[in-house]
Amino acid sequence: MTGRGGVALADVQEAFDRDDHDAVLRMTESILAERPGDDAAHEFRARSLLALGRFEEAESHADAAVRLDPDEIRYRELLAQALAARGAHRDAAAEYRRLARNDPRQPAWIVAEASERLDAAQAAEAVEAARRAIRLDARNAAAQLALAQGLARVGDARGALQAAHSAAELLPGDPAAREALADARWLAGQEAAAFSDFRALAHELSGRAGERVLDKARALYSRQAGPLGRLLAAVPWVFAVALRRGWARVR
Repeated sequence: MTGRGGVALADVQEAFDRDDHDAVLRMTESILAERPGDDAAHEFRARSLLALGRFEEAESHADAAVRLDPDEIRYRELLAQALAARGAHRDAAAEYRRLARNDPRQPAWIVAEASERLDAAQAAEAVEAARRAIRLDARNAAAQLALAQGLARVGDARGALQAAHSAAELLPGDPAAREALADARWLAGQEAAAFSDFRALAHELSGRAGERVLDKARALYSRQAGPLGRLLAAVPWVFAVALRRGWARVR
């Protein structure tokens, strides 16, 4: 099918496949000027806008595709992705929940819901979703990780530790699984082991992830340190040096 100027969806697909998102936007604009109800054009436009980081516009076009064809699962999944990218985690979780209700044997959407619930600070709901996924597949690593993170946030030390050990076994060396295990160990009172985990991660990670685990190590250290130790922990860069050189310890 072609739109004004002879633009065909096959041409749009070709441009999308080569990551020429500006071309996708130009061509879909032409198609939608002639056929505003072309759901596939809205889909391509939403996917390119997502790739370009224009999340609100992507959501608008994904929503249009859903309205035009409510039964197309691909469009609903795209809308959930756009909502998540925009930071509307509760709405994204609700979309993934709808998808999972339509196909309850599909754990990927249930795990995605659990992840979005965590980002939305809905820890109890995340735990419930993660458990649904685990009932389908006990060796689903992402589900075990989400369960560990959710249980840690609701204060279930024993459950968090069990799920975190499962996640770490299924995802050997994975930083997120190792951090979840450190969190669970801290919650369970295994402070020396947790501190050792945070210290190792702080050496390996950079950016926001590195800062996050460094902050956890500082908080844990401050709880046990005396006045001099708390003074050391009060200055992040000083504590980072002390941690790197092995001066900061927890027993």
